[in-house]
Parts: sequence; C-alpha cells; structure tokens
Amino acid sequence: MNHQRRELIFSIFQHLLAVLGPQNWWPAETAFEVIVGAILTQNTAWKNVEKSIANLRSHGLLTFDSLCHAPIAELAPVLRPSGYYNQKSRKIKAFCDVIEERWQGDLALFLSQDMNLLRSELLSVSGIGPETADSIILYAAAQPSFVVDTYTHRIFMRHGWVADNISYEDLREYFMSCLAPDLKFFQELHALLVRTGHLFCRRKPLCVSCPLSGWNGAG
Repeated sequence: MNHQRRELIFSIFQHLLAVLGPQNWWPAETAFEVIVGAILTQNTAWKNVEKSIANLRSHGLLTFDSLCHAPIAELAPVLRPSGYYNQKSRKIKAFCDVIEERWQGDLALFLSQDMNLLRSELLSVSGIGPETADSIILYAAAQPSFVVDTYTHRIFMRHGWVADNISYEDLREYFMSCLAPDLKFFQELHALLVRTGHLFCRRKPLCVSCPLSGWNGAG
C-alpha cells in the first residue's frame, strides 16, 4: 500500500511540475518573516498577507525584536489587510512571548530543535494549529514536516485518493508514512498542490482546465 501511495504521489508531483513549473515557495527574506506569514495567512488569501507584510516592513516591524516590543494597539492596524487583525496580532505576540520566555529570544535555537519536539511546542502556542505549525517547520526551520492545507485535502478527496472526512493528522500521515523525509521535495510538492488548488480546485472547481482532470496517475 505504501509503495502504491508513494508512486501515486510522485507521479502527481512530476505531472504538476511539468505543467506548472517550479514554484519557489515560501516567498520570504528571513525565517521570522516565514513565521509571521504563516500566522497571517490563516483564513485569508496570500495577496492580503503580502499587503500586511509590506506594511510591517514599511513600519520597521518585520523583525523579532521590533514585534516583541510593539504593543498590540500599534500592531493590529498594520495587519488590517490580512483580516482578523486583532486576533492575529495576539497570535504573533503569543509566539514572540514563547521565544522570549522559554528560549531567551533565540529564534534560531528554537527552530533547530528536533522536529517532533518543535512541532509539539509550536502546537502549544496559542493560535497556532497543525497547518501553521507544519508550515513553520517546513519553511522556517527547514525540516521535512509535510503541510496539509485545504487545497491538498480537496484535491485528494475529490479524486477519491482519501476519504472525505479524513483528519488533518491522518492526511499528513498519508504523506509522511510513505515518503522519505526530503525537504526540497516536500516544499515543492506542497507548493504545487497549493497552486493547483488556487487556480483550479476551488470550492466551485474548474475541472475542465485542471491539469489533473481525468488523470489517473499514469502521467
């Protein structure tokens, strides 16, 4: 079963890569920018996150130290384009508090810990769920924890490759259990699935133009 699943995933990857090309995701200049983006992208489109990131940069708030010391009343208006800006301000501050209190402000040391320990600690931070945690691990910590998002679930569910009601953890395990822990592959596969979902596998799908339309994994 794992062999068949691995072959399916690799064939999907190769097909999407040939059609869509390399995605070079995640767009960020620093690990901390990845983390901020991962929190801000909850329940919004990436184009809105980009506006908030640009606001943070123009206000001199796109560093760990500056965000740690910025009051929520100052931070929230800057994050307005990404929606839920009061909540997201508190989530970012909660993350910064953990790094300051448990890791003496050493973000690099925090990100360098064992992947499972890092994931467990991220999930203990208020406002950070599994998808956000795995995004931080994969792109900020550069460790191979596969990210499952709405698009991944939708694509694999609609093709009948997984059950409709599969949980986040079970779908993550669907990938993790049959794939070698290859950082670059995980990053590119996740990005290709996101791109496919964004362009084609929407709530109202554009199946006719989708590169996986009528595709059975044979290429």
